[in-house]
Amino acid sequence: MIPAERQHFILSCLADRDVMSIAELTERLGVSHMTVRRDIQKLEESGRVMSVSGGVKLPERIEFEPSHHVKAEIRAADKQAIGRAAAATVRDGAVIYLDAGTTTLQVAHGVAERHDLTVVTNDFVIAAYLSANSRCALYHTGGLVERANQSCVGDATADAIARFNFDVAFISASSWSIAGITSPSESKRPVKRAAVRTARRAVFVTDSSKYGVVGAFNILPLDIFDTVITDAGLEASVVAAIEHLGVAVTIAGRDNGGRKP
Repeated sequence: MIPAERQHFILSCLADRDVMSIAELTERLGVSHMTVRRDIQKLEESGRVMSVSGGVKLPERIEFEPSHHVKAEIRAADKQAIGRAAAATVRDGAVIYLDAGTTTLQVAHGVAERHDLTVVTNDFVIAAYLSANSRCALYHTGGLVERANQSCVGDATADAIARFNFDVAFISASSWSIAGITSPSESKRPVKRAAVRTARRAVFVTDSSKYGVVGAFNILPLDIFDTVITDAGLEASVVAAIEHLGVAVTIAGRDNGGRKP
């Protein structure tokens, strides 16, 4: 079999079973472990499978995003550490974009005392927090209101974002892989793309539990980001794969605020 045929065979096998071992695929295909691993790597780079210890599985699919209230309770300590690490990278006098999300809300907590900043966000919770706790210049994008996530989405929001020149855009996502970030909501695509397009530096802030999850819509490739800031739950092989793309990785520690892996 040529590589494309082997990769199609692997996907066909996974359609019937949730997980397959490398040893089993090696036996079925009649090739070496190294060949199977190369095929899995190619499939993983396109976001079609996810490597697990000793094998491979299909990514978990997310059909809809939990509400802001629910997300705020998930991995709260990790999000706080990621927020502190991200905030520490913001330079004096910067113009920053904070994407809607509970992880970016923690970035807002980290910059609240930085009165020299200009902050733009599409998130009502972030805007309310900074309005009450900071003297930074603060803009809300407006746009179509997504009530469950207490934010604005769609083309009107993207148009508002395009008026700014950001020093850094902090982007969040409900699902991602080595291929990039995805979403079950198409209306988030123009917003995140507009923010990255107008930023000198793009930073993806995410906890590791969202890795290997896929939404219906491709939003941004991972290699468009300068840095990924995440927690220690991300496997070393994934960190290495991200760095191979030319993207820096910062592992946020709950105590030290952030460290390089």
